[in-house]
Amino acid sequence: MINLQKVIEEQELLEFLINNFDYSHKKIKSLLKNGLILVDNKVVTQYNYLLKKGQIVQIDKYNKSKLINIIYEDKNIIVVDKPYNMLTISDGKSNVNLYNLVSDYVKKDNKNNKIFIIHRLDKDTSGLVIFAKNEKIKKLYQTNWANFTRKYSAIVIGKTKEHAILKNYLKENKNHFVYVSDSGDLAITEYYKIKENDKYTWLDINIKTGKKNQIRVQLSHNNTPILGDSKYGNNKYKRLCLHAYELIIIDPLTNKKMVFKSNYKLDL
Repeated sequence: MINLQKVIEEQELLEFLINNFDYSHKKIKSLLKNGLILVDNKVVTQYNYLLKKGQIVQIDKYNKSKLINIIYEDKNIIVVDKPYNMLTISDGKSNVNLYNLVSDYVKKDNKNNKIFIIHRLDKDTSGLVIFAKNEKIKKLYQTNWANFTRKYSAIVIGKTKEHAILKNYLKENKNHFVYVSDSGDLAITEYYKIKENDKYTWLDINIKTGKKNQIRVQLSHNNTPILGDSKYGNNKYKRLCLHAYELIIIDPLTNKKMVFKSNYKLDL
């Protein structure tokens, strides 16, 4: 069965899939929901995603490992460039998440191979994620995690200072919404302005703490929400403009400095 087609004219993704692939309407919706539809090699799950002429649409039903971009791998860790709109680990609703994809990948060599989560990125945030290959390494990395450098690229709505360090206490309510409070967990986010235009500012961000949603919450509280943040910024775009582009770590075993970079960068 052909699983790749070129877009001839602009139209919504669901309509294109129905017209060009030999699957039922129900099956196509299932493939979309589970992250198995690729547009120009990137996962797209929105039914109404507007396709442009010349784009390549692919159903990756049989080889989900194509969805992962491995940046680095050794006997202890594996570094992956996570696409946006993909969970780091399952929320119980979908089987397609980064953890499962990487787990499937390492099991190709040995079915007993395992991976362990060291840290996470939001579903809508793209960028670098590190997995450990054994529990000892996981614990070593998590113990030293605060000493590592984690850099993000973000496009925000509005204008910012040239440089700022945001310090706020964060709490989470029963609906999993994180907000700034007078007490709670301290979150520290530092940013530098790269450039700006009349509407948006491109920021280079270095987080000093690793609290849930901290960049999104703090920038929203600063009245400069991230473009595409419907949860904390009340604005919609084709994606959340937040990308974890660099990780600098000191290997806990060898004391060697290691720098991992993602080639993808946001820009104005």
